[in-house]
Amino acid sequence: MSKLNNLAEAVFQGDFTEVKNLTQQLVDDGVDPLIIINEGLIGGMNIVAPKFKAGEMFVPEVMKSAKAMHIGMEVVKPLVAESDIPYAGKVVIGTVAGDLHDIGKNLVIMILESGGFKVIDLGVDVPPEGFVEAIKKHEPQIVGMSALLTTTMMAMKDTINAIEKAGLRNKVKIVVGGAPISQDFANEIGADGYGADAMAAKEICSKLLSR
Repeated sequence: MSKLNNLAEAVFQGDFTEVKNLTQQLVDDGVDPLIIINEGLIGGMNIVAPKFKAGEMFVPEVMKSAKAMHIGMEVVKPLVAESDIPYAGKVVIGTVAGDLHDIGKNLVIMILESGGFKVIDLGVDVPPEGFVEAIKKHEPQIVGMSALLTTTMMAMKDTINAIEKAGLRNKVKIVVGGAPISQDFANEIGADGYGADAMAAKEICSKLLSR
């Protein structure tokens, strides 16, 4: 097996030390940093995705793999100009006003980043105007909203209304998710997509951008 394959396997296994060592070795060997990222680090997450979907891997293991990938990225990133990293797209994401849950959101961020997306995390309890400002500042293609409480679900609708009012609705695709959210609710509030879990969120984002 080549070192790149070994690196992908180490990411999949969530072996932090091995990922760091192999990434450094590949850098020292003069391998193109983008090849290390795409074939080694993202390559490892590409093994994770179908296994998670098939129920062969669970959230803690996926998070471990994603963290391993991030450890490798820290080694490679300084060698790559920000402009050279080929991003699949840019996503602004946050938990809506009144809601302080972030575990699901953080997992979605990890999975999106491991799928090559650039993600701007707005944190939790983000008011509608916080999303509006972020769209103006970062010009993302996608806005992701998370809500974990039935009482904060309607804040998603308020946020979409604020985005519309600011004249930005046609500039972004809006994806929603979280425990109480359903496809029906997403349709009702006028969102473009709904992700039942982190992997689904990544697939929806990829689909929306390929349209």
